[in-house]
Amino acid sequence: MSAKRRKHRILQTFLMRLAFAVNIVPEGAEEKTELPVLQKSEKSGTMGKISGELKEIVFIIQSQSNSFHSKRAEDLKRDILKQAADLGKELPMVLLIHQMDRHEGAWTILPLMRDFSVTYGRNSSWIFFCEEDTRIQVVKLLETLGRFDQSKEWFLGKALYDEESTIIHHYAFAENPAVFKFPDFAAGWALSIPLVNKLANKLKSEPLKSDFTIDLKHEIALYIWQKGDGPHLTPVPEFCTDDVNSHKVNHCATTFSNFLPLCGEPVKKEDVFVAVKTCRKFHGDRIPIVKQTWEREAALIEYYSDYAEISIPTIDLGVPNTDRGHCGKTFAILERFLNLSSARTPWLVIVDDDTLISIFRLRKLLSCYDPNEPVFLGERYGYGLGTGGYSYITGGGGMVFSRIAVQKLLASKCRCYSMDAPDDMVLGMCFSGLGIPITHSPLFHQARPMDYPKDYLSHQIPVSFHKHWNIDPVKVYFTWLAPNTEDSLNGKKGGYNREDL
Repeated sequence: MSAKRRKHRILQTFLMRLAFAVNIVPEGAEEKTELPVLQKSEKSGTMGKISGELKEIVFIIQSQSNSFHSKRAEDLKRDILKQAADLGKELPMVLLIHQMDRHEGAWTILPLMRDFSVTYGRNSSWIFFCEEDTRIQVVKLLETLGRFDQSKEWFLGKALYDEESTIIHHYAFAENPAVFKFPDFAAGWALSIPLVNKLANKLKSEPLKSDFTIDLKHEIALYIWQKGDGPHLTPVPEFCTDDVNSHKVNHCATTFSNFLPLCGEPVKKEDVFVAVKTCRKFHGDRIPIVKQTWEREAALIEYYSDYAEISIPTIDLGVPNTDRGHCGKTFAILERFLNLSSARTPWLVIVDDDTLISIFRLRKLLSCYDPNEPVFLGERYGYGLGTGGYSYITGGGGMVFSRIAVQKLLASKCRCYSMDAPDDMVLGMCFSGLGIPITHSPLFHQARPMDYPKDYLSHQIPVSFHKHWNIDPVKVYFTWLAPNTEDSLNGKKGGYNREDL
């Protein structure tokens, strides 16, 4: 048997066996939110049929290997299995993406379709995907899926759409971007097995291209649609992103824990070192925006440029400015952080001079991560993941490093292949080579608020946005990110309205 076939068979065996939960204590909320449990009042005469159908659903949690995230995913898995056990029937398969064969591109899901088809194509009806913070009412989910003919090709989810064409979707459907719907992963989404089998056959004959993964939910919907040859997303009103405690969720099969994670006290101001990348031509327009908005939130901040200007002040790293990439500058910042900053500063944040960020919220978020682990955190993109590429943190939304991650990186021989190489992609390549996983947070954003669907942002407490193009960056900051608006996130923020942006 070839090595490739042995690996394939091992993965199939792994997928079949991975169905047991780990009992953990949930983390991450300022107020603990109990996972919804099956209510006794919901048990009815139809329960036998519902229980029989449960084993036909394969649950896939879009999990991550970082300890904070894996615990949350395991907790969700435990809750799904507990609800299933309460029905007194055979337990469903519940799988965690990050445990699947250590596949670098597993989080992009499409590379796994052939294995899903081979392993579950005969005895299952649905693959249901969800995030670690999705909350599921199993009985209601079964009732919802039961409305659809499982012998047909279905792509189900809560529909998002672009109100205007956007760079993160390569300006797709520019004439009418709202016509194309894609799923909000937070609400969960489902593929019928006939569609999974169709996708697997397509991938067998047409392997995935080596390309960028930027917004996975949009790109998966495009791949499934196949320019009209495949199904559109069917909107399902029972797939919700309202908070589990909201009065709006009575009809919902899924809800979403849309709080900002907090695991104890926020990280101290002095424990976060902020590095701003800039250059002389932007000293006069971009740096004043930083000083007018979020600079006051940072206790430790330095501006790195190709020119030392005392009035800001900026630090000349001796690295000439480049029109693109900035890899040389970024690695010089990493060296300086390790060699000159206090050894007690556990966290480094590198941002662009046109990044808008809430250090206040970042400090809360970082309370959930162990600085003694190699952490590389931000908004995750991918390159060539269908053919063995790598994931990376896109730089515009901010890149967060634990000190130990920087130490491991610089102790390796991985460096820029040119001074103007794309720094974020080189870092992704380096960490991939070191076996240090990228940790994704959707609260970091590479683009402006207007570049994302309103429904998508409505269940977020964002940490960052990027770019000043065609917006008032001060207004964006005080509308979306300023600390004094932390507790009013329902469109009533600090003198500005999100609808205006």
